[in-house]
Amino acid sequence: MLRFKSLGSGSSGNATLVEATGLWPFRLLVDCGLGLRALTQRLANAGLGVQDIDAIFITHEHGDHVGCAPALVRRHGMPIWMSEGTWRGCGQPELGELLHLTADGDHIDLGAMALRPFAVPHDAREPLQLHCSDGQRALGILTDLGHAPASVLQRLQGCQALLLECNHDPDLLSSSAYPHFLKKRVGGEWGHLANAQSADIAKHLQPGLRRVLAGHLSRQNNRPELAEAALRQVLGDGVEIAVADALTGSDWLTV
Repeated sequence: MLRFKSLGSGSSGNATLVEATGLWPFRLLVDCGLGLRALTQRLANAGLGVQDIDAIFITHEHGDHVGCAPALVRRHGMPIWMSEGTWRGCGQPELGELLHLTADGDHIDLGAMALRPFAVPHDAREPLQLHCSDGQRALGILTDLGHAPASVLQRLQGCQALLLECNHDPDLLSSSAYPHFLKKRVGGEWGHLANAQSADIAKHLQPGLRRVLAGHLSRQNNRPELAEAALRQVLGDGVEIAVADALTGSDWLTV
């Protein structure tokens, strides 16, 4: 069985647990954009501890995705994967043999779970998002990108579940107090997805998509009901839709 749980999703910090269960659970932490105290508390709320994390994957070097990851790796000795560009963007932390560099198109075999990272258009050094599979079910993780080229849609084909960025509503972004340069960045081709763009991505992954968790919502420029309505309009009632909270994340969701 493959399941996932957001521990927090948004500019205040992103972290997602992906768990594959076989003879024993294997847990991957995708991004670690939280302080160690906050991460420990949110894991505790899920009945887990830091020692229950088997590996970490960092999508890119922005602070709301890296957070305490280098310190966590050094302290607890779990392996970590990221692109070379992300590693350099993080300041090239010394992580020894625990550091594994990866790139677009690689296949990472973690035993109970297989990862296929893929490149996305975002204003970072070498950002990667993920296709995760236990061999029977597949989860797509897609946040922090300004648009979805055909290559991204192709990598997500066959996913039954999707953690999907629904960052902003264009009207709310336009009327917000953000300075012009920031509005242009967020809404640009290398920024973040608007609700309608996210809905279009989900539509392209039909049939087969059964569950969508909307994530990385802007607290200033979006509303949960707007993100959910945009997804519902194109997916109908046959797909389960949930929205991750910036601070509490989500419940466990089965792929």
